[in-house]
Amino acid sequence: MVEREITSRLTALFRQYPFVTLTGPRQSGKTTLCRAAFPDLAYVNLERPDQRELAGTDPKSFLARLEGGAIIDEVQRVPELLSWLQVLADETGRNSLFVLTGSQQFRLSGSISQSLAGRTALLRLLPFSLAEYLRAGGSGEIDDMLFSGFYPRIHDQRLDPHQALGDYFETYVERDVRQIGEIRNLASFHRFVRLCAGRVGQLINLSSLGADAGVSHQTAREWLTVLETSYIVFQLPPHFANIRRRLVKSPKLYFHDVGLASHLIGIRKASEIATHPLRGALFENAVVAEALKHGCNQGPRPDLSFFRDSRGLECDLLYRIENGKAAIEIKSGATIASDWFQSLDKVAHALPGVSRRAVIHGGSDRQQRAAGDAVPLIGLGAFLRQLDDA
Repeated sequence: MVEREITSRLTALFRQYPFVTLTGPRQSGKTTLCRAAFPDLAYVNLERPDQRELAGTDPKSFLARLEGGAIIDEVQRVPELLSWLQVLADETGRNSLFVLTGSQQFRLSGSISQSLAGRTALLRLLPFSLAEYLRAGGSGEIDDMLFSGFYPRIHDQRLDPHQALGDYFETYVERDVRQIGEIRNLASFHRFVRLCAGRVGQLINLSSLGADAGVSHQTAREWLTVLETSYIVFQLPPHFANIRRRLVKSPKLYFHDVGLASHLIGIRKASEIATHPLRGALFENAVVAEALKHGCNQGPRPDLSFFRDSRGLECDLLYRIENGKAAIEIKSGATIASDWFQSLDKVAHALPGVSRRAVIHGGSDRQQRAAGDAVPLIGLGAFLRQLDDA
């Protein structure tokens, strides 16, 4: 098993709270992580019908069997159990009681906010970070990364990414879709998801998405929420600042796993990535997703955004640091060019508080220039840790 970067936070918070709740996509490794981090705890999976029925019909007996604490997997399947856990925490006054996992963030978050507020630490486990992916034996080639993605099972078991990601979408995503969204027209939903994959790194335009998918603006909004709930996509918010500029207010769209986005736009082999017109967008997705994973693994919720004004000046990623912001430009090319830094210079002059500038690129060289740092994608995690420690 590859040790996950979030492990130390998970175990530390379990000592400080009655519960720790770990959410994230299906197959991101939640169960494997929890069972490795807490080998002495009992394990219960509420996807099992017998366990789910007992927890739902006789929660008192269910919890009595777990008086030594336990890992309860897919706890959103029995949301009423959380009220009983609240009572248990209040009666015992102890920490380190239960580790809870779930793969439907909005449904689970709503239940937790009602029952376990202040009693549980909340963590998100996303697919492998770049460092974890490499420790699992992943290829260091950019196109291989963009094709295979970062779901642990693909690399642990050496699966064919095209087959595995297709199975993932058909089984896990559609199961969640049926549970969360009650979507009846699955053919239109399939088309909608593929349209989303073709728009990674772009501003979200629900009217355009809906029209292309053959559904209403409102349906497009609901379906996007379903994809967020299932940890398939996420939105990068625009940065707002008190400056005299008209700023873009729409968020940008990204997939939690770039490999799934590649699969959905029809890429069948890694060799197709190099000449694909969306290679740059997929590379940008990988960078932004890596920054999100870093924030989830290392500390408080990540503070990420992008900057774009009405005149076209933009910065792909703003990363908050202790003394301001790091402005990050994303370039999929492998040869570092001086003009890559030009927009960063303009952004730094337009946006107060930019104290670091960097270009994340598709090559292998790490350079420090007067205009900013040039950092290869493979070194992004180390660079973000450097920013955190500065």
